[in-house]
Amino acid sequence: MTPLEYLNDHKDKFLNELLDLLRIPSVSADKKFDGEVRNAATFVKDQLIAAGVDYAELCETKGHPIVYAEKIIDSTFPTVLVYGHYDVQPADPYELWDHPPFEPIVKNDRIYARGACDDKGQMYMHVKAFEAMMETNALTCNVKFMIEGEEEVGSDNLEAFIKEEKQKLSADVILISDTSIINNDTPSITVGLRGLSYLEVEVTGPNKDLHSGVYGGAVANPINILTKLIADMQDEDGRITLPGFYDDVLEYSEAQRAEMAKAPFDLDHYKKELNIEEVKGEKGFSTIERVGIRPCLDVNGIWGGYTGPGSKTVLPSKAFAKISTRLVSNQNSDKITQMIIKYFEENAPKSVKVKVTPHHGGTPAVVSTHSNGYQAASKAFEQSWGKTPIPTMEGGSIPIVALFIQELKIEPILMGFGLDSDDIHSPNESYGLFNYYKGIETIAYFYDHFSKISNKN
Repeated sequence: MTPLEYLNDHKDKFLNELLDLLRIPSVSADKKFDGEVRNAATFVKDQLIAAGVDYAELCETKGHPIVYAEKIIDSTFPTVLVYGHYDVQPADPYELWDHPPFEPIVKNDRIYARGACDDKGQMYMHVKAFEAMMETNALTCNVKFMIEGEEEVGSDNLEAFIKEEKQKLSADVILISDTSIINNDTPSITVGLRGLSYLEVEVTGPNKDLHSGVYGGAVANPINILTKLIADMQDEDGRITLPGFYDDVLEYSEAQRAEMAKAPFDLDHYKKELNIEEVKGEKGFSTIERVGIRPCLDVNGIWGGYTGPGSKTVLPSKAFAKISTRLVSNQNSDKITQMIIKYFEENAPKSVKVKVTPHHGGTPAVVSTHSNGYQAASKAFEQSWGKTPIPTMEGGSIPIVALFIQELKIEPILMGFGLDSDDIHSPNESYGLFNYYKGIETIAYFYDHFSKISNKN
């Protein structure tokens, strides 16, 4: 029996196990879910044991545990280190979900649940691909798993774990499925990820909420000031105005940009899917370039004053905003964070006090298309899809990719199977059954091709 035949015979089992994992609300950002986060870690550990690893353990950190497991067939064989995460984004606002986010359903050949794609569905493909290889005696390389529970909050404790466990984590390639493909007819491999700087800003005016009639026009309104400060961070051409922000941005040649433009992209369909009349971004760049090779700044949340039903004429004491920047090659997250802090501290008027709290960040990463890992991934896609995958730059961030390169000296392969339409981080997140099963198949092929290419070289 081949791994593909095993997969076809066990599709229902593979799906039901994923649905069980999706029922666990492993929200790492909210302490009230801490117990459920650990339950998800235990679930993953138990499933790895059932799949055939030599051993699996929960490695404790200052936060949520890291699941580590391994199967060493022969010390002379090449080793694949699989990375993924079992934690998920908060499901709020719950009222915008068509179905409860932690009660997964399968509808129209899609799995709907928080974490369906990001990253439980994609991470669990690796567990099942490994099982298929083990059950059919097809595995010809060693496999290690490192599945964490803090990716959605910045992977704060992963760096210390990696530095302490370099020997345990030694491998020839790191395989990650937490990215997307262009579409189900056009496979792709992500070769670039943007970095991240995420902060929270608090602006305080008077020492209490005031009557806007009695004090309006005489006392600074923190919401007015905060929104102006934010608006002034970008100009009319969509460029970020912070001095020095673009100093380290890698500029691509016209030839390189022409290659990127070859990736299929339907702007009209893009706008229709989002129900918008026009796209908006930095002047002089296409939509694909804006989300792949250019930085951006966004307000992720803003609040203050009275937001309940009806009206209340209040001049608020405080205003808050959560702000993130997505960074590109050569930009440094810490440098940009300090730049934003300096901007608010220097530009806030004396009529208010401002406090900026950094949350988490991540370094941009670009990987080679010439490595053994990339070649194996390309051949795996060719075998399962019948098409050569296109290398793409992705707008999201996986902070630990650059960390892997820096600390473990191993280049990751970003072999994801999600779609932009999966609505990760949004209500009604979903993952296609096609993508789930096709991902398992392709990952199994990867092991085979990587072993052959590594032995040849």
